[in-house]
Amino acid sequence: MREKLGPRPFRWMMNLWPCYRGTGARVTYIAPDWKEVRVRLPLNFRTRNYVDSIFGGSLYGAVDPLYMLMLIRLLGPAYIVWDKAASIRFLKPGRTTLYATCRVGDGELAEIRRLLESEPKIDRTYTIALVDTHGTLHAEVDRVIQIRKRAAAGGAARAA
Repeated sequence: MREKLGPRPFRWMMNLWPCYRGTGARVTYIAPDWKEVRVRLPLNFRTRNYVDSIFGGSLYGAVDPLYMLMLIRLLGPAYIVWDKAASIRFLKPGRTTLYATCRVGDGELAEIRRLLESEPKIDRTYTIALVDTHGTLHAEVDRVIQIRKRAAAGGAARAA
């Protein structure tokens, strides 16, 4: 069902999904070709921590599922995509609304497909910048995504 949703209904679903909604972030844009996703994370009563900046969990959670979901859509059912690891670097307190943009280009997709012709699985690392309206960097999140080809009919590949 979810794979049949277009970008606009999927964005609405994401913003209403309790796990994502709890971060305080909102997906503001999904490109028609799924190659770009934008997120807005405001500083408000839901995202504010004890020292009046955006809670680290909200910073992390705002961008947590994005690359995995994008790659699932972009690569299609012939591939298995899993989040494998993540890290976050807090560079400056977020005291205003922050924004993040995730992009996957045609070259990246071609490289993934090329590598999986000779490897059983690959890990790709994507860095997501959380910035304010002036472009000041407040945090960076590194996402490690594991990708493998789905097994031929009769056997299912497992992500380990």
